[in-house]
Amino acid sequence: MTDAETGPNSTLSQRSSVVIVGAGPAGLTVGNLLRAAGVDCVVLECESRTFIERRPRAGVIEEWAVRALDRRGLAAQLLKRAERHTECEFRFAGERHRFGYTELTGQHHFVYPQPLLVTDLVREYADVRGGDIRFGVRDVRLHDLEGGRPSVSYTCGDTGRRRVLHCEFVAGCDGARGATREALPAGRVRVARHDYGIGWLALLAQAPPSTDRVLFGMHEEGFAGQMPRSPDVTRYYLQCPPGDDPEGWSHERVWAQLRKRLAAAGAPPLTEGELIEKRVLDMHDYVTEPMTYGRLFLAGDAAHLVAPIAAKGLNLALHDAFLLADAIVAHAAGDSSGIEGYGEACLRRVWDYQEFSQWLSEVYHGASFGDPFRTGTTLARLRRLFTSRAAATAFAEQYLGSAEGY
Repeated sequence: MTDAETGPNSTLSQRSSVVIVGAGPAGLTVGNLLRAAGVDCVVLECESRTFIERRPRAGVIEEWAVRALDRRGLAAQLLKRAERHTECEFRFAGERHRFGYTELTGQHHFVYPQPLLVTDLVREYADVRGGDIRFGVRDVRLHDLEGGRPSVSYTCGDTGRRRVLHCEFVAGCDGARGATREALPAGRVRVARHDYGIGWLALLAQAPPSTDRVLFGMHEEGFAGQMPRSPDVTRYYLQCPPGDDPEGWSHERVWAQLRKRLAAAGAPPLTEGELIEKRVLDMHDYVTEPMTYGRLFLAGDAAHLVAPIAAKGLNLALHDAFLLADAIVAHAAGDSSGIEGYGEACLRRVWDYQEFSQWLSEVYHGASFGDPFRTGTTLARLRRLFTSRAAATAFAEQYLGSAEGY
């Protein structure tokens, strides 16, 4: 990296091959892989390191993604600490139905809270590999993306001084509301959006899970889910109206609804505890096409959002990151085919996961709309999972994610 400064009040100008905007799983994975390959890069993050290492997010990582991280030297802590899940449980019509997806496919899920993964990736990038990461930046702007000399400017959080990074590529990994999405010109990209018309009340309880597996409860009053996060913390979801006020859900109301919607014959009682997080997620998806604009390459939620219905968002972000980092490394060696085909390669998996999420939403929520026809077809889908091995295997393969290419 080179510096150029012409006076005490001038903007500090620097150069790097790649500027990565956003220090989430996608951005940090790209940074680590570029750093390991000797491609210089800078990561810009608007929040502090402490904030990103504590920000509550997803926790289910598909096996192919963990294997890909491991081959790249990024999964040592994950493999030591993550829980391996081999089955889940559906509860409907007052009964429990265990679904052993590992028995059907030989694959499993890893449960590893995203803050722990981010902590691992930050440590590897900044502390072990000596990568350049700048926290607390403000007013990030992208320039000249269609030319051969793009740049990213920002204000340093510590000094208040304006800085400019000239680069060859910009990796947009800063999420749905980040600067890189805002840099996309109207009319040059298409954003396909789908709204489910429902909300999920997302809860974290300071309490051990009632069972050691994920629970899905289909009930006429709405979906409920239990996702173990650690021996002492459990994630719960409750279907609610979109835009609902989380403060309207008291401790008593939350646990009463969870008990009702997850009730089933022979099920152990829920272990109640303090609710340490309550927020409402309006269920929607979007896909940005193309995922590239000039020298800007989007990854993760900056390019697409998949509702947490099927726990696919983190896995799509990692898939994008692997493809983007590998493409940039290959470009540096003279092969531009990966760069040219990046968006198309990502979108095949994106649309596959979006379709599965939409299908699964009807399974979760169909009985809650008060429509006898939707209730009947929802129950038919559920019964098929437990009476047809072919249907069960097809579902398990989609639930676990495609290992194609990994």
